[in-house]
Amino acid sequence: MAKVTLGLLQHACTADPAANLKKTLALAGQAARKGANIICTQELFRSQYFCQSENHDHFALAEPIPGPSTRAFQKIARRHGVVIIASLFEKRASGLYHNTAAIIDADGSLLGTYRKMHIPDDPLFYEKFYFTPGDTGFRAWETKFGKVGVLVCWDQWYPEAARLTAMQGAEILFYPTAIGWHPSEKAHYGVNQHGAWETIQRSHAVANGCYVASINRIGHETIAGVGGDGLEFWGQSFVAGTSGQILAKASVDKEEVLLVPLDLAKVDVTRTHWPFLRDRRIDAYENLTRRFID
Repeated sequence: MAKVTLGLLQHACTADPAANLKKTLALAGQAARKGANIICTQELFRSQYFCQSENHDHFALAEPIPGPSTRAFQKIARRHGVVIIASLFEKRASGLYHNTAAIIDADGSLLGTYRKMHIPDDPLFYEKFYFTPGDTGFRAWETKFGKVGVLVCWDQWYPEAARLTAMQGAEILFYPTAIGWHPSEKAHYGVNQHGAWETIQRSHAVANGCYVASINRIGHETIAGVGGDGLEFWGQSFVAGTSGQILAKASVDKEEVLLVPLDLAKVDVTRTHWPFLRDRRIDAYENLTRRFID
């Protein structure tokens, strides 16, 4: 299909995983009824962003894939004939956990998973404590409504990740995300931080001639027992077109189902007129596999 509609699910999360799942399933159903063909959740939607501290109790939030959440989304996908990308805290085995996206086709089949490759470790983003770096590699999946690639949050800062996914034919890059401001830093750094986040993802659309969809949460979350000011998530989920233009953007602080129609034929048109993939000097990029050139 050349014409598809994306449904991005932006909302706040509570401390109750069951309530968060119920909310997200309801929003997915709403998106489907309004005409969405491909629906994507925000990152780790089943909980508040627990990585604000290093706490072994939070491992109880994880679940297997396939598991209860994937089965619930498979049911929605089958009922409405939609593709769903769901971001989950995966328990792969005892002591082995991943930040994982499940890709479900419109017939309800689980096409596969993407495990977050780049894992941050910064104040209030202590993800290395919880998540093993992904080992699925960068992947794209042929769905009923187009070929999609999925990356997760911190992956969005890496042009290599976007390129390697686009090189597999991805027409849309999805980035389930949980990013926000440290409230004490917002006045001084907030505008530049958000601008950098949006700009880097728009640049992936430009460099690869594809669509980019970024799905972020909203709300001010303070985790029990952590203290401090917590994190203020900046929302503003958006979709960028094949030339990096903003096609649609959600609000800073409102729950929304952002519906965005796309014409996938523009991917071929853009890549033909701006043939960046054609002109890559693959004979000269060997140093990209090095950490640093001394």
